[in-house]
Amino acid sequence: MGDVEEFAARVRALKERDGRSYEALGRRLGVSASTLHRYGSGAAVPESFAVVERLTRLCGATPDETRELEERWRRADLVRRPPAKPVVPVAAGATAPGPGPGSGPAPAPGVASVPVPVPARPRRGRKAWLVVGVVAGVVALVLGAALLPGHGREPQGAEPRGTEPPLPFTYTVASDLWENGCGHTYLVDRLPARVPAPPAPADAARWAGALGAVDGGQTLVRVTVQGKGASAVVLHGLHVRVAGRAEPLPWAGYRMDEGCGGAVTPRMFTVDLDAPRPLARPVDGYDASGEEGRTLPAVAFPYAVTAAEPGELLVSARAVGCDCRWYLELEWSAQGRSGVVRIADRGGEAFRTSGRAQGSPVHVHDPSKGLWITGSESGQGG
Repeated sequence: MGDVEEFAARVRALKERDGRSYEALGRRLGVSASTLHRYGSGAAVPESFAVVERLTRLCGATPDETRELEERWRRADLVRRPPAKPVVPVAAGATAPGPGPGSGPAPAPGVASVPVPVPARPRRGRKAWLVVGVVAGVVALVLGAALLPGHGREPQGAEPRGTEPPLPFTYTVASDLWENGCGHTYLVDRLPARVPAPPAPADAARWAGALGAVDGGQTLVRVTVQGKGASAVVLHGLHVRVAGRAEPLPWAGYRMDEGCGGAVTPRMFTVDLDAPRPLARPVDGYDASGEEGRTLPAVAFPYAVTAAEPGELLVSARAVGCDCRWYLELEWSAQGRSGVVRIADRGGEAFRTSGRAQGSPVHVHDPSKGLWITGSESGQGG
């Protein structure tokens, strides 16, 4: 059995042990039933382990089972996206290993390993003079820095320069999400004949990246925050910063489907990017899966998270009259410290959401014909 099939079998085993359907599990995880089914059938491998990790918690998997499943996911991910050929590391100053296994010395503990060419063996006398010269240079630099006024001394009680303590929590960001796991619109500067069929939600990032697509009218961002130690991390607020505005893109819209609904409307923060000063406003969700249904209370700050109880912040940002580039700021405090973390897209870039220019077409894919069909809608928005 291959790595992808082994990963899929483990996902199916979790689902069968829990007893709930893919649809019921998807509602609680915030993904579509079809996405979970593709993971369980081996038709797709998730971009990250975050969704599967939440599935393990929901299905009551043990820590050992979770670690084993993460390893299976890692192998399956390598099958889907093979890694680059590794560079053999050689400790600085060490002899490069030969072609046979174990033919070179291992890097010493604590010594940075870098790929370097094999140096020619210098003569003994030349090496000795080189060492003396390096030592003399270092001594001169240290003495010079100590004699300069105001240098060589940190203020009392200050953190050493370049040693800012790490965050007391971890966070992940997912921005290639579709509403209810199945509905989304992309703006693409291409004719329909040059746009491939809609992808599975799990492959949306790759599909959109290859086409240079931009979120049309709405961007969904999920931020998962988890404490590191026993102490709680308190989240005090979520702020929106607009980095740039332009006129809506005149590109065509491509709908991933005709629209779909779910039994659960998740609680989230809504953002109107067209406003002069956009705010992240918390709104209630609704679970209609029961006989009477129930309201899911909106997130209220301050909001505490721990290692055992992580939290998720779902943001729905909409734009009609602008091509907006924006990011989030998460305000936090823990263990006598406080700060603000900037939440951005991949590579630290701003999120991008654009309305559609007046008169731009919108296309819907017809799977029976394998073609994009031009719709009648031509207004702004998504």
